[in-house]
Amino acid sequence: MPLPAAGRPAVDVAADLDARRVGDVDWRHGRAFSLAYYAGEDILGVATDAYARFLMENALNTGAFPSLRALQADVVDIVSGWLHGGEAAAGFMTSGGTESILLAVLAARERGRAERGVSEPNMVLPASAHAAFEKAAHYFGVESRRIPVGDDWRADPSTMAAAVDDATVLLVASAPQYPQGVVDPVAAIAALAVERAINCHVDACMGGVTLPYLERLGHPVEPFDFRVDGVTSMSVDLHKYAYTAKGASVVLYGDKQLRRYQTFITENWLGGVYGSSGIQGTKSGGAVAAAWAVLQYVGDDGYFALTAAARRAAEAVATAIAGIDGLVLRAWPDTTLIAFGADDPAALDVFAVADALWARGWYVDRQGPPPSLHCTVTAGHEASIDTFVAVLQDAVDDVQRGAGRGTAGAYGTVE
Repeated sequence: MPLPAAGRPAVDVAADLDARRVGDVDWRHGRAFSLAYYAGEDILGVATDAYARFLMENALNTGAFPSLRALQADVVDIVSGWLHGGEAAAGFMTSGGTESILLAVLAARERGRAERGVSEPNMVLPASAHAAFEKAAHYFGVESRRIPVGDDWRADPSTMAAAVDDATVLLVASAPQYPQGVVDPVAAIAALAVERAINCHVDACMGGVTLPYLERLGHPVEPFDFRVDGVTSMSVDLHKYAYTAKGASVVLYGDKQLRRYQTFITENWLGGVYGSSGIQGTKSGGAVAAAWAVLQYVGDDGYFALTAAARRAAEAVATAIAGIDGLVLRAWPDTTLIAFGADDPAALDVFAVADALWARGWYVDRQGPPPSLHCTVTAGHEASIDTFVAVLQDAVDDVQRGAGRGTAGAYGTVE
């Protein structure tokens, strides 16, 4: 589409935008079990208003925008409280979980170089750890040593220990890991890091909000945060289960000494001192302000209720899936993430089930190995669970009647 020769009326531009998204999944009514996190129009409205207020402010230099410095400090402090960071903990907001993970790997590499002279660093992580760790390995020249998970899909600390050597700069655990929704044995993995005096990152992008509240709700939650000796850094996405606007994550370190390894400063150009806390340079203050505003609006009691609703919905989905002939849960969810597949892959193609769901207007992730479907269940799904279960049963019936084979799809795209 070429640039118009003359500007178009704003109302026409808005109408075109609305028309373009007609084929998008209807996340407001619980039909997206991935990518979108929704907890009501009121929360969305607060986020939208705050984002618009700070849309043009630039968090590259908070000297010019001290409001953003203060807002970020408040947000990081709240997250630190959830994760028992203590007075020494320090962190930054980032654009999302991928940037938080990239920075944690970078910090581990730089610490290894500075303190131990490691020139060919590696990190040891379970096969279930997020794909962003592979991106970090590619970007920063860190060897990725992926270790098979156990039969319960959790990381195997003993097998990870065997892969650690003098060039290892980072160990990784997830709380929970994304593919099957279970929490790794963080304490055992962090103990390995203590032995070697190296970094241990806990990826809590999915669970950093839900797990603290699930613990308070009485669910059994093994220590996964800074209460565990050896955990040096954590990542938590606020645009997931804190229901803030997209572009809001936090990477948190045990102290400022650990945090400084992720920052970048240079004077090697004609523009003076350039400092950056993360990968981005210029970044809108909108996501920072929206995160702060939603956290203030929802409050502790609100997140307690939203987490309870998301957990109820997840348990309802998991129970229903376990009762559908031909389907099998990969694991009972530790938080709100559910993976399921076919008990006989030769008899039922779950990717064809995903195709059938999409044809009915419902979106689920496709993943593997093994071939599986994945539901990220939020508080906004609670009202639509019964409908989803009925549609899922109908989709399974269609495929079992011979609807053909499906496509594996992708978690992310490059076009």
